[in-house]
Amino acid sequence: MTTEPTSSPQPTSLARGYLLVLLAASLWATLGIIYTYLAGAYGLPPLAVAGLRAGLGGLILLAGLLALRPAWLRLNRRALRVVVLYGICGIALFYAAYINAILSVGVAVAAVLLYTAPAWVAVIAWRFLGERLTRVHLVALLLTLAGSALVAQVFQPGLLRLNALGIFWGLLSGLTYGLWSVFNKVGVRHTNPWTLQCYGMLVGAAVLLVLQPLAPLAGALQSPGTVFWLLVLALGPTVGASVAYAAGVRTVPVSVASLMATLEPVLAALLAYLVLGQTLSASQVAGGGLILLAVWLLRPRARPTG
Repeated sequence: MTTEPTSSPQPTSLARGYLLVLLAASLWATLGIIYTYLAGAYGLPPLAVAGLRAGLGGLILLAGLLALRPAWLRLNRRALRVVVLYGICGIALFYAAYINAILSVGVAVAAVLLYTAPAWVAVIAWRFLGERLTRVHLVALLLTLAGSALVAQVFQPGLLRLNALGIFWGLLSGLTYGLWSVFNKVGVRHTNPWTLQCYGMLVGAAVLLVLQPLAPLAGALQSPGTVFWLLVLALGPTVGASVAYAAGVRTVPVSVASLMATLEPVLAALLAYLVLGQTLSASQVAGGGLILLAVWLLRPRARPTG
């Protein structure tokens, strides 16, 4: 887990930190394109893609920890419980919901709905972690609800009925992304964050892949194209983005980095337009703007000193 630096970083280090956070947001933005290729062009079932992403990511982290920090792989009983819950709720459910949202309503809409997560986190933290729900939180929640309604196009009942399942998956991805954040906050009290990610991904992969028939999965993995895109998925938006973000916030304040990360849905929408020809309507763009405004309101703030 990283913390904000206690002294002012050098300009070169600060610029490198900004670039690393931007790299992380850019890598996360490619998720929709890679998911679409693997499920569409290569015929992998959505849950198989999500499970293989988690499994390969977990194995890469496991190899890194074995080589560099083998002592970090030890878990006590309390940490083990947190890891298992994190793997089920913060990895398996999150990965499954997000890929189903992308395949149901498109990359851009799914990416926008994913960023309802900070509002979910505010509610979860208030209800279960004892954190205050302030006036700012309530305003952000209302903005998130209004933005989600515009993105879902609730004013067009026909479109809403047609896309209801995809909107459900999108909102569920936001909720489970929120759970991912909450479990990370709780989990680092009991174990190293890299250990939490490693074991959480492996647990999530086991949950997702146990549901998949082995014969079709083994057949799909014989395609070089499938293997290539799975490796890109694991090394890029799964492990690479996490490493880049963690390295970036060593010099960039977390409050700034979290706002920079909201470029992800913007970049995802741009990639979806350029590569897949997917677009957002004017009302959906407006809804996305309201959701990003809510994210900005919920940004971490520096505590006053003195």
